[in-house]
Amino acid sequence: MNNPPLEPERYELYAAPPYKFELDRRDFFRTLGAGFVVVLLARDVDAQESGGRRRGGVRQEMPREIIAWLHIGENGYITVFTGKVEVGQNIRTSLAQAVAGELRVPLDRVNLVMGDTALTPFDMGTFGSRTTPTMAPELRKAAATARQAMIAKAAAQWGVEASTLKAADGKVEKPGSRESLSYGQLGAAQTLLKEIASDTPLTPASEWTVAGHSAHKAGEADFATGRHRYPSDIARPGMLYGRVLRPPSFGATLASFDSHAAEAMAGVTAVRDGDFAGVVAHNSRAASLALAALKAQWNPVSQPSGADLFKDLKSNTTESRSGHSTGALDGGFAAADHKLEGTYTVAYIAHAPLEPRAAVAEWNGNRLTVWTGTQRPFGVRTELAEAFHLPEDSVHVLMPDTGAAYGGKHTGEAAVEAARLAKAAGKPVKLVWTREEEFTWAYFRPAGLIEISSGVANGSLTAWKFDNYNSGPAAIQTPYDVANQKIEFHPSKSPLRQGSYRGLASTANVFARETHMDELAHSIGMDPLAFRLKNLSEPRLRTALETAAERFGWGKQKPGAGRGFGVAAGTDKGGYVATCAEVEVGAAGAPVRVVRVVQAFECGAIVNPDQLKNQVQGAIMMGIGGALYEAIKFDNGRILNAKFSLYQVPRF
Repeated sequence: MNNPPLEPERYELYAAPPYKFELDRRDFFRTLGAGFVVVLLARDVDAQESGGRRRGGVRQEMPREIIAWLHIGENGYITVFTGKVEVGQNIRTSLAQAVAGELRVPLDRVNLVMGDTALTPFDMGTFGSRTTPTMAPELRKAAATARQAMIAKAAAQWGVEASTLKAADGKVEKPGSRESLSYGQLGAAQTLLKEIASDTPLTPASEWTVAGHSAHKAGEADFATGRHRYPSDIARPGMLYGRVLRPPSFGATLASFDSHAAEAMAGVTAVRDGDFAGVVAHNSRAASLALAALKAQWNPVSQPSGADLFKDLKSNTTESRSGHSTGALDGGFAAADHKLEGTYTVAYIAHAPLEPRAAVAEWNGNRLTVWTGTQRPFGVRTELAEAFHLPEDSVHVLMPDTGAAYGGKHTGEAAVEAARLAKAAGKPVKLVWTREEEFTWAYFRPAGLIEISSGVANGSLTAWKFDNYNSGPAAIQTPYDVANQKIEFHPSKSPLRQGSYRGLASTANVFARETHMDELAHSIGMDPLAFRLKNLSEPRLRTALETAAERFGWGKQKPGAGRGFGVAAGTDKGGYVATCAEVEVGAAGAPVRVVRVVQAFECGAIVNPDQLKNQVQGAIMMGIGGALYEAIKFDNGRILNAKFSLYQVPRF
């Protein structure tokens, strides 16, 4: 399985590590040995997944043996191993469906072990909408190869042709008789040492019996009743609780530190390691009180403020990456009978996950085990190894199914912090970020400035110039037909920490493009749906547009007083989406209200229809938040609205 390219706007993966602690003398000799010095050279950056730094493990080939992916127990239950993780998107269910269908077993017999660096094959991370198109086929191939192996073994045992047998319900059956052999009876452990053939035929979507149908969420009863253990629920024997001292603003360095008052409290340990400082106590309240007792002075660094954000982004570009260029812009503008320019902005947005970052760290000699909520367990393992000067095989990262992420939990700050506190305390330590910490010290969806110039003649696009500053190049190319175009992404120096967010920069680029298409249509007196269709030949996106418009009733009625209709479309990563919305605008100062939304989404074969419906509805809700009111406010390196009372998100 090939690793997907890393999109440029995954800024958090290119950033320097948050911490790299110095070895004390005892750890130095334990790690390197006395009497000689070992120089560790960085590995070839071309072999790294992130470029420039080892932020997530060196790129590795996927194992080819079935046993690396599947284990079939004597009781007929299937254990599946994958480095992908569950953060609420329900891939635990959909991947189980993929395996159950190919292996011909009931869905409830399939259990997934996910995101455990000691048990699962290496995985770059759960991001980029890659689980269904890359991991699901890999697991399907492993399951299909295992099924064929079971049939071959049964055929040999019965002395018949394999083609006369079939697999069903976790066993191999001999048609026309009552004879069957369960997978467990066939000695699956030995059989699964076989390699997965690259040309293994997979069941076509038209013949799916498990995948392609809605299925209940794996472990749904535990989630509904509260029995599920999230990272913030993990407990270890003798565990203590930690808090980290945060600077008053971004970039500030620790000038002085006085922990006497905190350490006078019963059971409190204080830690300082460079600019890192924190406390450990016997419960979370005691840790918070000890943190408040620390006395620290900081050296601040002057930072830009939100009022100058978009001017700063345009004036502080670092390089230019041309996204696309065809034809001649000058000729396209000359041929236009109408021209239009527009400037569009998107704000920094917080991920605001239901569960803030959390980790439990436990040392056993020079071996480290961490339970944490992350989309990249192997990446966090690398961060921990770097921070504590350990070989990666001395670090074990486990990822319990966690409470939301959507790009926001790619890095391992909480894991590293918990591990540093646990090292000082000599006991396991749990660290759970507060909501204010999550709003302030996690990375944000990138802000962006987008400038568009366009030309149109007789309702057809003749020129398109599109410049995106900072937010990123995802979905930056226009799907509309225009012969003369130049599209560029300009990376900028961001005043805030920024990184992956659901959909990456497609949220910014599609918003700007579709808004400009509306303004163009209005300027020439043309219906916005008709204008799009006139300039669109891509068949799948046309179908999505026409379907959404038909279900919405576009053109069949006019909006009522104070209301308007809108339409937009976009494509990215093989998905084609179109949306129609009815929006109400009240009196001056009244909030805008979204009355109804109709969306058509075309993504090819659907693994779990109910799951897809949940994904689409969730995406619409997140989009409403960004469109209407979500925005991070900041001044001179300080976040001004770091709590839900000041930062509004759409409600369920």
